Amino acid sequence: MYRLLLIDDEESVRTAVTRRLKREGFVVTEAENALDGIEKIQSDEPSYDLVITDMSMEDPDAGLRVLNAAVARDLFSEVIIMTAFGNVDNAVECMLSGAFDYIEKNKPGTDVYELLTQKVLQAMDRRRQDTRNVDRWAKAAKIQQERNQ
Repeated sequence: MYRLLLIDDEESVRTAVTRRLKREGFVVTEAENALDGIEKIQSDEPSYDLVITDMSMEDPDAGLRVLNAAVARDLFSEVIIMTAFGNVDNAVECMLSGAFDYIEKNKPGTDVYELLTQKVLQAMDRRRQDTRNVDRWAKAAKIQQERNQ
């Protein structure tokens, strides 16, 4: 069971996204601002598998602070940034900082909740593959260490 943290200052967005992701079988925790979200990232055990955060909440860089906190806590945590006011420079900065994806909430002709659900499933596949690879490397290192003794 994957644990997701959803951070958005709009209650209606949190409600809609949470409802959709719970239908997919995810455990969703909500936070209404970046400060609360970062606190949950740093203190909740185990770490979240995925963080979905709005980009602009208390300030325009709130989403980047959340992204940095999530990656600092768990290198394999996936982060999806959502924004109502997307721009290319902002999207590039998020992706270079380690975001899994950057989604515009108000993209015409797009069901953003369906798109987000697809991206969450893709992010969880990547996390599963990455953690499986780490397990394989650890086993290989142990075998090599045993051979060298």
